Amino acid sequence: MTPSSSTGPLSNDLRDQVRERYARAAQEVQAGVKNQNLLADEESCCSSGAATTGLSAHEASTRFGAALYDSDSAQSLPVQAVAASLGCGNPTAVAELRAGERVLDLGSGGGIDVLLSAKRVGETGFAYGVDMTDEMLELARANAAEAGTTNVQFLKGTIEDVPLPDAAVDVVISNCVINLSDNKQQVLDEMFRVLAPGGRIGISDVVAEDHLTAADRAERGTHVGCIAGALSEAEYLDGLASAGFEDASVQFTHAVADQMHSAIIRAVKPA
Repeated sequence: MTPSSSTGPLSNDLRDQVRERYARAAQEVQAGVKNQNLLADEESCCSSGAATTGLSAHEASTRFGAALYDSDSAQSLPVQAVAASLGCGNPTAVAELRAGERVLDLGSGGGIDVLLSAKRVGETGFAYGVDMTDEMLELARANAAEAGTTNVQFLKGTIEDVPLPDAAVDVVISNCVINLSDNKQQVLDEMFRVLAPGGRIGISDVVAEDHLTAADRAERGTHVGCIAGALSEAEYLDGLASAGFEDASVQFTHAVADQMHSAIIRAVKPA
């Protein structure tokens, strides 16, 4: 069974909720609020899914956000880029980026993974970020300017309709964003479309164990909190196959809720 999609008022409501939460997160970072305070707020982005399961702010901070990056990576970036990180992994560490490659980050937020990617691919490579939230795009562009990074571009758009042509990139990464979409198959199809033949994905996302129903996932956290909308492992693999990917894998890394995990998802577009 491939990931389901939905359209209409519910889709718009969910997208508006996600946009509102991430806009507020960007505003708080720009106002100087520390990431720890964001994670302690039950209504803030992906941390809210952990908070609803009864985790303390400290526990949540070890499962979402800047703590998932090594200190060397974090120290090399603007403070606000690190503070704005609300993901569930470090996709740049698993994508095995190489010099000269073109990288796309879906749901790029404050830009941490785009900036790290730009460093890894070097001056001959390029890193794109796509985000639908104006406040996050403003923050990401400011972070890139502060870091002096020029081989990046942040584009406004949705992950279901990426504003890039076919075969535009070699690698697609994403950090705890696909679970927020209510048309995940379209997201997977878009990843396949923008990848050049032989390209690959290396993403982090929340994934449910196969036996959990949609109702089980909703009991563990909210959609905006990256929990209720998560795919199961089998749904992810089926969706990637339906999009045309090969050699797909889902590797659980750490628990983010009962029987739900941060996971590394890899797959390749046939050459």
